[in-house]
Amino acid sequence: MMSAFSLTDRHALVTGANTGIGQAIAIALARAGAAITCVGRRSCAETVDTITAAGGQAKEVLVDFSDPMAGVDLFKGAEIDILVNNAGIIRRADAVDFTEADWDDVMNVNAKAVFFTSQAFAREVFARGGRGKIVNIASLLSFQGGIRVPSYTTSKHGVAGMTKLLANEWTKSGINVNAIAPGYIATNNTEALRDDPERSSEILGRIPAGRWGRPEDIAETAVFFAAPASDYVSGAVLNVDGGWLAR
Repeated sequence: MMSAFSLTDRHALVTGANTGIGQAIAIALARAGAAITCVGRRSCAETVDTITAAGGQAKEVLVDFSDPMAGVDLFKGAEIDILVNNAGIIRRADAVDFTEADWDDVMNVNAKAVFFTSQAFAREVFARGGRGKIVNIASLLSFQGGIRVPSYTTSKHGVAGMTKLLANEWTKSGINVNAIAPGYIATNNTEALRDDPERSSEILGRIPAGRWGRPEDIAETAVFFAAPASDYVSGAVLNVDGGWLAR
């Protein structure tokens, strides 16, 4: 009997798969049996090598989502079943000093690219009469305001809303759309916070789990959303945060 968490014979495309959360998700999906297309602005060779060394299937495609339409041709003829929209960037500055360039850069990658990449994926799935899963990476700042990250907060609120909108439209046609909202995870995006002793101490003091999250903490949740186990789940935004939002 096949496990409800098996991804055998499935093909997943993971954006931002070169490092951090995206890398961990790609590896976890491969471990569950999926073939992986690793997409990144920088080389995903390390991720591909890790997957293939363990006996999995993986390849890389270089795409820079600073052009939010850069992903629209990724799915043509590829028969991708699972899309993980993980690629994202952050800019930090006081709201009173925040620049238009920093606003646009973040919104293009974190929101506009997510929508149009998802649209391209859906068109291909519908054209072949298939089924699919979309897993978006949201944030705790899909629920909260944050500090000194105005465009990031706005984009991640947008990802949460977009997830629900697309679920409303596409679930009946065979594509489940869900999102994971990571808490404070030890990645490049949180390096500035972890390097600030006062801010890091404040954050750790509020997390019931008592530690920064690891990319692997997010990866297994992505497997659930990609697998048959979640076939009746759509439009969910699940916080994986060590209990942060419960405080």
